[in-house]
Amino acid sequence: MKKLLVDLTSGEKIKVKVKDVVIGGKEKVFISGPCAIEDYETMRKIGRELKGIGVHMLRGGAFKPRTSPYDFQGLKENGLEIIKEVSKEFNIPFVTEIMDTRDVEKAIDYIDMIQIGSRNMYNYSLLKEVGKTNIPILLKRGMSATLSEWLYAAEYIMAEGNMNVVLCERGIRTFENYTRNTLDLNSVAVIKEKYRLPVIVDPSHGTGLREIVPQMSMASIATGADGLIIESHISPDNSVSDARETVSIKTVKAIIDKTLLLEKLI
Repeated sequence: MKKLLVDLTSGEKIKVKVKDVVIGGKEKVFISGPCAIEDYETMRKIGRELKGIGVHMLRGGAFKPRTSPYDFQGLKENGLEIIKEVSKEFNIPFVTEIMDTRDVEKAIDYIDMIQIGSRNMYNYSLLKEVGKTNIPILLKRGMSATLSEWLYAAEYIMAEGNMNVVLCERGIRTFENYTRNTLDLNSVAVIKEKYRLPVIVDPSHGTGLREIVPQMSMASIATGADGLIIESHISPDNSVSDARETVSIKTVKAIIDKTLLLEKLI
């Protein structure tokens, strides 16, 4: 029998700490912000408002993997500098995506949590590279990945020594095309029941429709998710990237308030 590199099924539940934020503990964690970092002033306004309503972490993409090469690709290193400055001003940690092994070393001094996006879940060189750091990792599920493939991707990271991995269910590609993806909350229930890793849900990419993000957020919490990552903006319709699924700050606050009520019932 092959020796396991990492045992995800036995032992204590893993809690991942991002500065003062604990993912996988008793408190649900809310991560929010724009799909892409657009400019300093916009990011600052978003950060200030999200901090004010109780969001625990900021999100914002500096490097943007886009299906079309003609779409906005992100501000890259300048984007990292912007979100780092906003994070410092409002004392709120942030997560952003790294797409390339060559970007890991230069991003270490900026990032509180590295996101591995859906398209890179199978990028084993990148998984190994971030596994050599001690930075917390948010591992998004590949758009067509099975649960086992997703967990193996986590093991690639952890086998290199970095045990600070948080899974993120962001919807999978099915025959249904009314929504952007199909949010697989079955996987969240299975992970909470059988595995040690914390798991959060991205109802923004999971649905692609801002009008149902609140409902799927509540469903995710009811399923046992350790938190949510939601795309938000001070002017959702004017968001440079993924405007259709981006919600207002007011909507994020309503989701947080409803989550607190829901937790009392479950």
